[in-house]
Order: sequence, then C-alpha cells, then structure tokens
Amino acid sequence: MTLKTAPATPPTATGDEMPLLGIDHVELYVGNAIQAAYWFTHALGFKRTAYAGLETGVRDRSSHVVEQGRVRFVLTAPLLGTSEIARHVGLHGDGVKVIGLSVPDAEHAYRYAVQHGARGVREPWEEKDDSGTVRMATIATYGDTVHTFVERSGYEGAFLPGFERIDEGDGADLFAGIDHVVGNVELGRLDEWVGYYERVFGMTEMIHFTDRDISTEYSALMSKVMADGKGRVKFPINEPAEGKRKSQIEEFLEYYGGPGAQHVALATTDIVRTVRELRERGVRFLSTPESYYEELPGRVGEIDEDLSDLRELGILADRDDEGYLLQIFTQTVGDRPTVFLEVIERHGARGFGEGNFKALFKAIEREQERRGNL
Repeated sequence: MTLKTAPATPPTATGDEMPLLGIDHVELYVGNAIQAAYWFTHALGFKRTAYAGLETGVRDRSSHVVEQGRVRFVLTAPLLGTSEIARHVGLHGDGVKVIGLSVPDAEHAYRYAVQHGARGVREPWEEKDDSGTVRMATIATYGDTVHTFVERSGYEGAFLPGFERIDEGDGADLFAGIDHVVGNVELGRLDEWVGYYERVFGMTEMIHFTDRDISTEYSALMSKVMADGKGRVKFPINEPAEGKRKSQIEEFLEYYGGPGAQHVALATTDIVRTVRELRERGVRFLSTPESYYEELPGRVGEIDEDLSDLRELGILADRDDEGYLLQIFTQTVGDRPTVFLEVIERHGARGFGEGNFKALFKAIEREQERRGNL
C-alpha cells in the first residue's frame, strides 16, 4: 500500500477533531466462516448474534457475527473463488481485514482522515432497514488491513442492515471488551505508521519499546503504542529488529504475506476463571517456564490473585507506576503461525506487560523452533 504523505505543515490535530467512541467490531476474513463461528462459540464462549449470506440475499460471502460483552467479531468467508475475500484468504490465511471504529459522524471522520494523509478505500455510504440507518466509510492502513468508521445513530437491528438476527451459543461471561489490537509492519516502517496515526487520528505515542527492551539471545523487535486521547482505542505497532535468528515479527510477515494485525487483546475482569474455563474448552496457550514464577513476587509485589493459580494456568503478571496487570497469550488460532489472541486483566496498570516480554519471547521462540522457523 502507498501511504500519502502529510502536508508539509499539517494542521494541529486534537482529540476533538477525530473523536473515537471505541472499537465497533473486528472482521476476519477466513476460509470457512461457519467453522470459525463454531470455534468462537464453543472454544471462546461467544454467542452468534447475526448472519448474512445466500439466505439473506448476499451472493458473494457468508458472515457470522459473534459477540460477548462489548466484543464483536465478524467472521466472513468467500462464496466465490474469484472474489477479493478469496484473494485475501489465499494470500494471508485467516486474518483481520477490518478494524471497525465507532464514531459520532462517519462522513466527518472520513473527510478528516483523507485530508490528513489517509488513503480512502470507500467514500461514505449508508445502509438502512426498518430498524434504522448505519453510516460508514473506509480508509486503508498497514498492508491489506482497513479501518471502517461506523456511525450507528441509534440503529436497533442486527449487526447491519442485510443481517438477520440470531441467538445461538451459551454466551459465556468471560470477556468485557477489546483492550488493544496489535499490528506488525516491515522493518523500517514503524515510524511511518506512528506518524500516520498521529496525523490521521490525532493519537499520541503512549509507550515506546526499543530492541534493547524487547529481545532475547536470538531475536528482537521494536514497538510503539498509539492511543487516542481518552484511551478508548489503543494500537501497538511492531517492527522486527536485527537478531541472530528470525524474530516472531519476521515469521508473521513471511507467513501472513506482509503487514497485518498480529493479535487482538480481550479484556476480562477475572482472568483466573476465564483462562481456566478456556482451557477446559480446548483453547491452547503459550507455556510459561516454572522459573518465571520463582522471581515473580519480588518483581511484581502484592497482588490480589493467588500465585499458585497463576502458576497452574501459566498467567503472566507485571506492574507499572499505576498498578499491575495479568495476561496470557493463546497459540496461533489457525494453521499459519500468524494471528493469536491475548487475554488481559488490568488493575490500574496502563502498560502492556513489558516485564513479561522476555518470557513471552522465549515461549514464542520455543514454538518457532518446533515449526523449524527460528
């Protein structure tokens, strides 16, 4: 993708000029949407809430909407092998195509974004039915990933006009919302995309990690966390750094076929219960070495949770100046070593588990070595 450069003296952006209400949805293009929906409902405890496909008059795709708390995923598969969706799945495998952003005015958001250097993908449009109107517009970001601005204006129907409402699945109470979405970009492109989110969204750099902060004996990465003014939307962006062997970011870029969303972090209010239930449902997580927990009390200090539960379940803990957090990462959700999920519980902490990076990297490298990709 070619990113437009900003004007030589771009207008000063403030949080009010590009207000974001949160992440409306994340849409994944997948090879088989009905099977993906089965995994999301049975393994992750989501409820299937809406559907669009041949039965609803849609001829080129099948989309299943699954929800839990404030988390909404749309799982879309191609019905025609010549479609853009099929091309995306063929190149990337199952992966995030759309990160939908809830906004009060979709047309304003689109015009402002394009004026500040974003590439427009689809001009503002609206869809309506008896339940109301939804207004949307789409801009490009890294790789084939796009942001769609969504203005719901009190819409009371299923996900969007053209979808039929469904109530299927047990709807486990495990996840409250999306904490952040992480993107991986090529070597040397990190600052370009940081500048993009600064210009287009008025975001600021919340945290910056260098290859000295995030490294092991074999590999490293650099990362910057972009956030809107209210902290509702957080987009960490990673790029690979030089190392002795292939880093997890390089592995992602190779098997994904370019830049893309690496993982979605799902917030929970009880990570011990959540992870225990997910394990019982068959979700596989990265393993944590026993030695990690020997030094944890001295590094993190007093926490509400029982250390024996964290050790049993492989949950990581970290602390910053404002509190502590607990987190754990699934293994990749598909056959390709690309997309995975994070489960996170915050107790005041605003960080992203930087104290856990080395443990996480070593766990990922063990999986890479098993795949022959280290």
